[in-house]
Amino acid sequence: MPPTAPTTRTGPRNPLAPAAPAASAPGDQSCDLVTVPARQGLEAVDILRRGRDQEAVGPVLHDGACDTLGFLVPPGTADAWDVPGSACTRTDGRGLRIPAEPPATGAGSGWLLPPADDAPVTDPAVLRAALDQAARLIEAADNCC
Repeated sequence: MPPTAPTTRTGPRNPLAPAAPAASAPGDQSCDLVTVPARQGLEAVDILRRGRDQEAVGPVLHDGACDTLGFLVPPGTADAWDVPGSACTRTDGRGLRIPAEPPATGAGSGWLLPPADDAPVTDPAVLRAALDQAARLIEAADNCC
């Protein structure tokens, strides 16, 4: 039976997720993928990177064609992901791995933050808090003046 593509818990199918399982090198780690609009995602990355707790930010993909960012998170995250305005693609053991090359291709697409040994994935609770804060900051900026 051929492998199936990852499913999405909420929202449309994620263009950052590979259509078929990605080949992985030994030791690669399974992951789920949280996608958000690029504006909110960039703000969240900034919040995480300058946070006082210095939480590790895992790999982040940028899909220029869809104007989204994808945060790699631990497998199983999709089971409880409920952040409005985002989607979490689960792999259910179907082989989505942290690839050396991003699965998204095209102009403006690639790693915003490439995979690193010190931050293999982003903690979902930390990401949730950063996305919530980013949404509040964007709303405040949009309603200013």
